[in-house]
Amino acid sequence: MADVIFNGSAGRKPVGTATIELYFDNSDGAIGGQYANYNEIVIKRTVARDGTSQYFLNNTRCRRKDITSIFLGTGLGPRSYAIIEQGMVSRLIDAKPDEMRVYLEEAAGISKYKERRRETENRIRHTRDNLERLNDLREEVDKQIKHLQRQARQAERYKELKQQERQLEAELLAIRLTAMQEELDQRNAGLSQASTRLESAIADQRSVEAGIERAREQHVEATEAFNDAQTAYYAIQGEIGSLEQAIKHARENRQRQQQELTDAEARLAGLVGEIDKDQAQLAELEARLVQLEPDLEQARALEESSAANLQRVEEALTAWQTGWHEFNLEYKEHQQTSQVERTRIEHLEERLASLRKRQAELESEGQGISLDEFEQALSHAGHDEQQAQAAVDRLAASLRDTDQRIAQLRTREQALGGELEQARGRLESRKGRAETLEALQAAALGEDQESVQSWLAREGLQAEPRLAQQLAVEPGWELAVETVLGDFLQAVCVRRPDEHLGSLPAADIAMIDVRDDEAVSAVSGSLAAKVRKGGQVTRLLSSVQVADSLDSALALQRRLADGQSVITRDGIWLGSGQLQKGLPST
Repeated sequence: MADVIFNGSAGRKPVGTATIELYFDNSDGAIGGQYANYNEIVIKRTVARDGTSQYFLNNTRCRRKDITSIFLGTGLGPRSYAIIEQGMVSRLIDAKPDEMRVYLEEAAGISKYKERRRETENRIRHTRDNLERLNDLREEVDKQIKHLQRQARQAERYKELKQQERQLEAELLAIRLTAMQEELDQRNAGLSQASTRLESAIADQRSVEAGIERAREQHVEATEAFNDAQTAYYAIQGEIGSLEQAIKHARENRQRQQQELTDAEARLAGLVGEIDKDQAQLAELEARLVQLEPDLEQARALEESSAANLQRVEEALTAWQTGWHEFNLEYKEHQQTSQVERTRIEHLEERLASLRKRQAELESEGQGISLDEFEQALSHAGHDEQQAQAAVDRLAASLRDTDQRIAQLRTREQALGGELEQARGRLESRKGRAETLEALQAAALGEDQESVQSWLAREGLQAEPRLAQQLAVEPGWELAVETVLGDFLQAVCVRRPDEHLGSLPAADIAMIDVRDDEAVSAVSGSLAAKVRKGGQVTRLLSSVQVADSLDSALALQRRLADGQSVITRDGIWLGSGQLQKGLPST
């Protein structure tokens, strides 16, 4: 239906509704009912774009049903036969009996009665439905009425009981009022008696208050005395507390000092143990150093010999490389000569081929050439061929000699390379051993002590030798010298040691004066006689006798003077009431 609404044009705006009106002439009264008195009936319908419609009958708004009921039986309506439209005749011809019946009823004018009958039946059905609902409501109301009647009876019963309750409460209140009146009379009598007792009590109170006043004055005096005593007590208590605090502090100090003393003793014992351990380790290192000194000298000698061998091998390698270079030059020259000779041979072969070809040509020519000339030419060609063949043989022999020489030089190169690698391996091994021995010697001489080394550097003594480096001991007596001298082997050989007394480091260090080494002579039969270049150490070793065996040492021990001792090759040192065994260095 929205298609019938005007959508606008170039000159007019679109509208939202469409209206159609139909005018019917009713002057003959064809339309009966309430509209029979109208000569003209106007029916109007207004359609909006939202699909809603409004109906008007003689400009009075009405229902669609009102309009359809007017046209019932007139041939106008949804199934109107008065207006013949396209295809309607064919539908009438092809209509079924039920469809044809509709048109006939409309033409006979009974459709409006059927519609009214249908509406009446609908109303009756709706009325019956309403009656059923009313019956249901009636039953529900009856139930509620019965419930309300029960509640009404209960309310009446409640009113009666409430009235009885009020009556009983009134009677109870009257009884209570009587009892309370009697109690009030009794209390009034008791109150009179209490008033009498109160007056007597007030008199007693006044006398007691007077006594209290006197007691208060006494209490004030006692309080003042108590305050004075309490002040003195607190002062004494404070003095006692300060004394107790001082005693406690003194006890804590004493306990702390005892604990510190115990800790110091423990640390001292630990330091003594560490010192003993260090001395034992130092003795072991010194013995090991003495034992390793011959190996060190031997390693140094081996190092020098290895260095000499290495130098010789390197010189031989250099000479071989020079010879190899010369050989390469000579070989290149031979190759060039060989190439020239090969070229010459090829040239001679080509010439020989041409001569043979010429010989064939001459033979083919027959008798035209002289036989003597031919033989002479052939002789020259054979001579040239022999010379070329001899040159080729010489070059081949020279080439074979060159190949053999190359093979020999390569074999010699491989042998020299193997010897060089072995020499380098021995040299590295001996260098490592020498470094190990030097490290052990440095440890034995104390050169790894950082504080001592820094002090020596400050004093300018770092380059000065140690005593162990200066001594030359007779073979077999190294352990004996090491046992007797002990830590003194680390002594630094200096001139005027007294100049360095003011700046000694906080570490173990010893120095020996080497100014008058030559003035000291060794005593025969003493350990000093086993040492060369002993210097001042000779005085220390002169009091130590030597013995080849332990039995000899024991026999000699009985004849020792005061301050003398005896030592064996094995480092067994015997003295007056003493025995010491030296350990060899490892």
